[in-house]
Amino acid sequence: MKRVLLLLPAASYRNADFLAAAEKLDVEIIGAADHCHQLAPLWGMSPIQSVPFDRPEVAVKQVLAALGREPDAVLAVDDSGLELAALLRERLRLPGNAPAAVRLTRDKLAFRRLLQSGGLNCPDFYHRSSDARDATLLPPLRFPVVVKARRLSASRGVIRADTPHAFTQAVQWVHGIQAKADRDAAKLGLVVESFIPGREHALEGLLQDGRLRVLALFDKPDRLDGPYFEETLYVTPSRLPQAKQEEIAQTVQRACELAGLSSGPIHAEMRVNEQGVWLLEIAARSIGGLCGRMLRHALGMSLEELILRHALNRPLPQTQHREAAGVMMIPIPRRGIFLGAHNLEAALQVAGISDIQITASPGQIIAPPPEGASYLGFIFARRMSPDAVESSLRQAHQRLVFEIQADIPVNQARA
Repeated sequence: MKRVLLLLPAASYRNADFLAAAEKLDVEIIGAADHCHQLAPLWGMSPIQSVPFDRPEVAVKQVLAALGREPDAVLAVDDSGLELAALLRERLRLPGNAPAAVRLTRDKLAFRRLLQSGGLNCPDFYHRSSDARDATLLPPLRFPVVVKARRLSASRGVIRADTPHAFTQAVQWVHGIQAKADRDAAKLGLVVESFIPGREHALEGLLQDGRLRVLALFDKPDRLDGPYFEETLYVTPSRLPQAKQEEIAQTVQRACELAGLSSGPIHAEMRVNEQGVWLLEIAARSIGGLCGRMLRHALGMSLEELILRHALNRPLPQTQHREAAGVMMIPIPRRGIFLGAHNLEAALQVAGISDIQITASPGQIIAPPPEGASYLGFIFARRMSPDAVESSLRQAHQRLVFEIQADIPVNQARA
């Protein structure tokens, strides 16, 4: 039986889908998690269940010491484990992307420098160090600009600023968000770049011996112009002209070559306007959340099964988009305490809706971007056209009712 070491963040949406795919393929999973190193021993967990994913050089020694028989592949479910997975593959002499390539694509500043040096479309940008005191915008940038944390995902720590006052506020806010979420925040600093106009799209792909295989190209029908950039709708196949779709694929292929990515899933985000394709980021992983479930019909299997098959060098299916599909990442309207969702049955009755998953738990504190990094849940749809899928997703969302209690600030609670 083949064995796969799977880095499963405790808070990931996708753990169950990967485990189900492994069971279907008769693959043994060695699960490594990032539970608290102090609590895990009290819960009777082994050292491999309390691995510090955000300290990969330390974590790789801990995992190898607890591993036992070597696996046939190492995979990370989400961003947090990508660099550790690459280091483990390197130490175990398994195929996969080099740690340097993964590290580069996780860093928004390094990725901007890569695009610039490679001659791809790249906005003007600069690095703002954490100890910088001057909050004025540096030339040649002009408003509007976007302030970004360097290694966060899901639109967390990304804010547009149109004025000097908004810029000062954005810098302070993003610094605070990054300080809470990244242990290296003090040395990372921020990225400040020109705002790129245009519509956003996303590409889901698989690299095989360095060549990109496009699994799906998504439209994001909602305009993402800020000041925050909460993603909502993904619809495939794209309604872009075929020539533009080919330009996107070629641009992603070129960026992967420049970065040194050669194997496994990739998820790319980009904006498209009259000047061409502008890559926002490329991640050496598949699409996040439960969004990959919308591709099951086109793939003939789950996306997680396809990823496991590729890692174990097993035959892969051909992608067949016989109908359109889409997902809504249900947005969080405001910060507060999630109490529950209502009218699910009415929403499921909308034509084309195939499933609704509410992933927020009652009692959970929720917040929209730029602070939050989660969703209330996911709505899935399949119909004959992208327009029909988009319409169904919006109708189903309108029927849902969410109960959110105002969050009580700590100082008020003490009083």
